[in-house]
Amino acid sequence: MKLSELKPGLSGQVVSLSSVPSIPRKKLMAMGLLPDTDVQVIRLAPMGDPIQIRVLGCDIALRKSLANQIEVTMHAK
Repeated sequence: MKLSELKPGLSGQVVSLSSVPSIPRKKLMAMGLLPDTDVQVIRLAPMGDPIQIRVLGCDIALRKSLANQIEVTMHAK
């Protein structure tokens, strides 16, 4: 599933960033968003874009279009 499909409060693990263009991928990886890293969706903006995620204890705001290019697996509850 895509990161943009996770609902607020749910978490998952990053599987792939291969669909993300090179420059944003490097920036995301520098912020700790790497394959096999846990990620949690904190909240959505009122209009649904951007989304706030938490990676390694740091919060990051991502455009929904970028989050739609990040492949994740959802953690079982």
